[in-house]
This record gives sequence, structure tokens and C-alpha cells, in this order.
Amino acid sequence: MSHIAEKVVLLTGASKGIGLATAQALRAKSKVVAVSRSLTKELETLLLQHPDSFVHVQGDVSETAKSSVDTAIKKFGRLDAIILNAGLVEPISKIEDADVNQWKKLFDVNFFSVVETIKQAIPHLRKAKGSIVVVSSGAAVRAYPAWTAYSTSKAAVNMLVMSLGSEEKDIMSVAVRPGVVDTPMQDIIRNEQNKPAMGDMHNYFKELKSSGKLVSPHDVAKALTYLALNPSEKVTGQFVEWKSFVE
Repeated sequence: MSHIAEKVVLLTGASKGIGLATAQALRAKSKVVAVSRSLTKELETLLLQHPDSFVHVQGDVSETAKSSVDTAIKKFGRLDAIILNAGLVEPISKIEDADVNQWKKLFDVNFFSVVETIKQAIPHLRKAKGSIVVVSSGAAVRAYPAWTAYSTSKAAVNMLVMSLGSEEKDIMSVAVRPGVVDTPMQDIIRNEQNKPAMGDMHNYFKELKSSGKLVSPHDVAKALTYLALNPSEKVTGQFVEWKSFVE
């Protein structure tokens, strides 16, 4: 297995939140293919500061699976790990108000883009005996009012990772439970328009923010980075807590 400093990591959802924090954590330890729909100032700064070790693929993650993997191979000659972080939380609505087209859009990002990126990456990850790290959610195993689209997509991700663990013995595959993280996704959840559908849970998330109990994205990023760069067969196929993997 290659030295950590030489490893190449493909990271989705890299422009903000957990993804941006992970890109920042990876900058001194690996070469990075950063995938995002937008190019924020923070991500652009990373790209400008590290032109030899960072490359950006811009586009909707549901359409960039092949191009992002191809970019890693063309630019760096290998691929050692993928961190699949891109995700949507909306629609936030009760099942009786479900818009199936919105659900399909969410699943395209949260689940099917994960499947397609993994499919494209598997041949390269086998060679590297590398890592697949997918950001999941506690909502995959707990029901929250009005979160059904998001929750079911993350439950699907967990089963995908379990299946990968049984199929791909030379690749570590793991789903990570990041906790409730202080990211733009939480800003969406706390929007007042979601209160009628979420009920008391809306107040719960507002209180987490006001009391300073949200997890820092930089802490989660440390765990994702560790898992990506230090594959272990002991955790493959599992749904794990981020706290267990912070150096």
C-alpha cells in the first residue's frame, strides 16, 4: 500500500460543510480530486494554494461519477480512496405530502450517485487495496418526522456499504454516522417553514444550535480523513460513529 503522502482521494460535496473541512484536512496528507456543484471562495483558495495536489471537477454529483474518477487517473495516475459526502436533505415533508419527483432528485444525489461513483472507482480501488467512505446519518436508523426521503436514502446507503463489505474483500467500505453537524444543511433544517411538518423535532435542532452542541465539521473531517487513508478490514461493511476514528 502506498505511503499516506502519495495517496489520491476523490471527495464529493467538497465546497462547504463537512466536505470543505475534509478537503482542508486532506491537503497536507494526500492528493485530492474535489467534486462539487459550486466553487466557493474557500475551495478556490485550496485549489490555488495547492495546484499540484488539488484538482476540481465541477458539476452535479449525479452526473460526474465517471469524469471524476477519470480525472483522478489522468491527473495522478491512481485512486486510493473515495469519500462520498455530497447530499441533500430536502424535501422535508410528511409522507402524505410527498412529491415523488423531489424524492427522485434526492435519491439521485444521496444514493444513485454513490452507487455510480463506487462502480467507476472499484477497479482502481482494488488495485490500491483502498477505501470507500460514505457519509451516512443517524437518520438511517431513527425516524424523524418529515425526513423520510432523507432517512430512507441513508438507510439505502448503509445497506450498500454492507453489501460492498461482502463483495469487495480488497476494499474497505464504511458508512459514517457524523452526528448533528454545524453545516449549511442544518440551516435548512432549522428554517421556520419546516416547523409544521417537523413538529417538536424542529425545536430540538434549534436548541442544539443555540446551546452550542452541534458537532464541528472539522472534527468529522478528521475521522473521514483517517478512515480514507488507513483502511482496515475490521470495520469494512459497517456503520460506524465518527468519534471512534479521530486521531
